[in-house]
Amino acid sequence: MRQKLAAGNWKMNGTGAALAELTALAEAFPAQATAAGKSCAQILICPPATLLSRAADSIKGSAVTLGGQDCHAVPSGAHTGDTSAEMLQDSGASAVILGHSERRADHSETSESVAAKAKAAWAADLVAVICLGETLAERETDDTLKVVGAQLAASVPAAATGANTVIAYEPVWAIGTGKVPTLAQIADVHDFLRAELTARFGAEMAQATRLLYGGSVKASNAAEIFATSNVDGALVGGASLKAADFEPIVAALNAST
Repeated sequence: MRQKLAAGNWKMNGTGAALAELTALAEAFPAQATAAGKSCAQILICPPATLLSRAADSIKGSAVTLGGQDCHAVPSGAHTGDTSAEMLQDSGASAVILGHSERRADHSETSESVAAKAKAAWAADLVAVICLGETLAERETDDTLKVVGAQLAASVPAAATGANTVIAYEPVWAIGTGKVPTLAQIADVHDFLRAELTARFGAEMAQATRLLYGGSVKASNAAEIFATSNVDGALVGGASLKAADFEPIVAALNAST
């Protein structure tokens, strides 16, 4: 069985004061509750790199894990301002988000560069959360599956497994806009992604790989999204910044079948 995953992407938000929200989330989901079967979803919060080390102290004894928001493709070198996967792991991360649409757009990242970063993440024992998604123009021209399929093929290296890789589908036009695809549209893409993974890697890997939906996920729509075909959790942006907003999303995931 695939373990469900509720991932929070804080993006470029948060100073030390924001750690209080992480502490509140950790208190809401203690490790012993997970062990007792009261929580079945993995909880992953990806704060800014400046908070990772301090965040690790905030989540001790809880079911919350930490991740980075990006990493460089090489472990060290003359790359001013960049952060390596090894540095993230050393700071307490167990995963890293790669290929988010904001990185692809703002920093001209290609799927090939995302694949190189995924390999770097694996080398540092980090799970690669690889993001895919179409623009509104691509959706309106019925190119969604073509675009997402091409991103999947080029962004995910051949050594991907269900243990080292998570795929997050985030339609660009739904991120932070309040717009959400229909449940049928979400299912179509997630079913397509599962089929593409099966065709490339085989059924065992495809069935072990978690597929997340992201884009304006909130407490009011989480349950219906989590009940959708081949949705194993969510990658949440704004609603992950406050524990009070994120807790009901995690609860909805835990309650989903």
